[in-house]
Amino acid sequence: MKNLSYPVSFLSLFISRAIALNFTIAGGQIFTPGFAILDAPQPGTPLGGDTIEVALDVTANGKLHLPPYGADSPSRINNITIFLYSYDTGRNFTITNGTASTNNVSLGDIMQSEPGSTVKHVKWNWPDCLIGDGKPENADSDRGAYNISIRQNFRLNGEDHYTIFDVPISVTNKIDFTGNNPPCDSVNNPLLTPQEIDAESANSVGVLFAPGDATVVQQSGSADNDGDGLGPPKPEANPGEGLGGANTLERTSAVLWISLLSVIYFIMR
Repeated sequence: MKNLSYPVSFLSLFISRAIALNFTIAGGQIFTPGFAILDAPQPGTPLGGDTIEVALDVTANGKLHLPPYGADSPSRINNITIFLYSYDTGRNFTITNGTASTNNVSLGDIMQSEPGSTVKHVKWNWPDCLIGDGKPENADSDRGAYNISIRQNFRLNGEDHYTIFDVPISVTNKIDFTGNNPPCDSVNNPLLTPQEIDAESANSVGVLFAPGDATVVQQSGSADNDGDGLGPPKPEANPGEGLGGANTLERTSAVLWISLLSVIYFIMR
């Protein structure tokens, strides 16, 4: 009979974290404490492939101009940094900290990527210690449960904020060696404790720009060519981008159970 002690431990940890989550989702978009809206991936998604891909609308669905911003603009995104971390493995990988490193081991300023597009598609090569297929086989594996951590440094109506938004995923799908996989230690950082991060205090501004939010964005000095500051509209979502249904969900049991079923599948197969 298969030894289930480690998979059961992995599942129980995943359940305990998933139950504690509270997402605001509408039309497949996940709203955050900031201007960025997460289009993909969805919480709990098993990931793999050649790259990890994160799609962010950086205009709050058209409420904020694209950069460059006016020097006196009361609302702007200063920068968005993204990390991939796990308290299970002790890893804390830099996806982007605003400065591109050699060979894009970590990515540059995502706000400057895809000029004119309201949605930034962040594609980052998996580090070499995550190469493999399936669930972690033992406690020494670097595969398993992770969080994509989206950090927003922005100004809203004259007030500066720095917020932290974590989305749980599982590194359990197949990841092949591509020749572009950075060494894990080259993108790894010391992992801070939840107390040191203090996301609750950082996120006191609350989730912004979800349906029904009446926040009015004050801004000035857009350099947009077409005059409205929004750039071209983003393309329609499709299933391949990980976008889901149309209903607004808060503390959504649907997301939780889909995530759990995915994990159970990889544990029991």
